[in-house]
Amino acid sequence: MKSKIVYWLKKLFYIVFSIVMIAVCVNMFLGPHNIAAGGLTGLAIILEEWLGVGRSTVIYIGNAAVLLLALVFLGREVFFNTLIGAALLPVFVGIVPRITLINDTMLSMVIGSAIFGIAVTILYANKASSGGTAIPPLILKKHFNMSPSIGLFITDGIVVILCLFVFDVDAFFFAIASIFITSATMSYLENGISKKKMVYIISGFHEAITREVLHDIGRGVTIIPSVGAFENTERPMLMVTLNSKDYQKLLGIVDKHDKEAFMITDTVSDVHGEGFTYESGSV
Repeated sequence: MKSKIVYWLKKLFYIVFSIVMIAVCVNMFLGPHNIAAGGLTGLAIILEEWLGVGRSTVIYIGNAAVLLLALVFLGREVFFNTLIGAALLPVFVGIVPRITLINDTMLSMVIGSAIFGIAVTILYANKASSGGTAIPPLILKKHFNMSPSIGLFITDGIVVILCLFVFDVDAFFFAIASIFITSATMSYLENGISKKKMVYIISGFHEAITREVLHDIGRGVTIIPSVGAFENTERPMLMVTLNSKDYQKLLGIVDKHDKEAFMITDTVSDVHGEGFTYESGSV
């Protein structure tokens, strides 16, 4: 029971923290420069300028609609997590001061978009969202296995087009650039941080290399039979998957035993299994 309470309190903290970040981005980085970078917040910036409707009001109305979609397509857990974000976002957008932290439009756009991407990624990691156009990407991910960063790019693109009818061309292109930065930030956080190295090694000293990798780096080694076409001779090929920080250690081990070893290194975005997503012996 205690662990569940801690789990939900931690989740609530991340959701609230992310919502505050989004409100700061809207009121201090993007809004002051008329950068409507997609989403319901971007639509709110546009409608406030065009029709004089308050940002908080637009967000309240829009979130009421997407909450229904969340309940139907994503289930009750996402609905309740979204309910928290959807209810808090217009509140914080109304509370956070509308000030221009950075006068330079380009710099403000870059920083604000990156912070926005971080906030949305944290929300997605907790199966939550701020409502608005953040819900369609979650639906696309669940039913069509589409990356949230791509889904967000598509839905936000529709909102950005409206910039041409309300603001000038500069604001339109700033909004497009903002979406690219937000999507790139999300993509990096989704995949970049967890990138691993997969290394294939062919060497006559494979036994010594294997032994040191097992003991010094603490990573498993897979031995794959391979045949060289030129000499038609069979040689063991080692396959090692490890964190990027251990890659230099591996290079040192291989170079120590065989400076002429043949190596192929690839970067992989995700690895699941013992030693990566769970520890040896865990349940």
